[in-house]
Amino acid sequence: MKIEIDKHSGFCFGVVTAIEKAENILNSGKTLYCLGDLVHNNVEMNRLQSKGLITISYDEYKKMKNTTVLIRAHGEPPETYQIAKENNITLIDATCPVVLRLQHRVFRTYTTMSQKNGQIVIFGKEGHAEVNGLVGQTNKEAIVINSMEELSKLDFNRPINIFSQTTQSPDAYEKLIEEIKNRMTHMGTIHLLSYYYSICGQVSSRDKELRDFAIKHDVIIFVSGKQSSNGKALFDVCKWVNPNSYFISEKKEIDKNWFVQASSVGICGATSTPLWLMKEIEQYISNINK
Repeated sequence: MKIEIDKHSGFCFGVVTAIEKAENILNSGKTLYCLGDLVHNNVEMNRLQSKGLITISYDEYKKMKNTTVLIRAHGEPPETYQIAKENNITLIDATCPVVLRLQHRVFRTYTTMSQKNGQIVIFGKEGHAEVNGLVGQTNKEAIVINSMEELSKLDFNRPINIFSQTTQSPDAYEKLIEEIKNRMTHMGTIHLLSYYYSICGQVSSRDKELRDFAIKHDVIIFVSGKQSSNGKALFDVCKWVNPNSYFISEKKEIDKNWFVQASSVGICGATSTPLWLMKEIEQYISNINK
């Protein structure tokens, strides 16, 4: 049985940078705290925690003083930086450059649109770390929507500026924008709509790459943390073109019966999936057939 790991899968550059910054500090013997999970992958988090990384909640963060805290690639709202200033916390800022640029753009747009009774809309997952950081740029006034059903939150008679969480599905974002355009055209307010293509290029290209990869194998093993929004979206891409696609977080979840009639297996993952884990799963599947 042939087994192939998708060469395009694995950590995006933002996650790679964040992990490198964390490991550099941990390897020097210093104590390092991380505000939330550094990466949405429980197996990788276990590895980092074994090196000494301590994950903290926002409530814990607010009480800390005179320590070092890592900001992960998802980014943070302004209040996180203000707390650090007040409590003498040294921040290791690993915010992804793509996310940081988007934060700045949302802030600039909010500053302008707040004078015009406009609405800032974020297409993303409510409560997601990146989304919280974006909403924070608007004094928490941005409207978060994640489906067509939630469009009822918007006032189509007022200006709308819409951005997307960087890891959202490009197809879903385009469909959402088309629906908004249709409604505002019907109401004669289309001139009040502005939208921005803010999805990470590394994420947007993954759809086609994954479709091509998934369709050429009998079975697809998609490896991702269950909390990863990016992972869930990319797995849906695999499942759509190949019904024999299975979502797992670690090798113990693999069912040997998946491979009974398979002559080729493809292993792929999210932007938060480490290559070492995919290789470990490749070896595990290889041993099944010995």
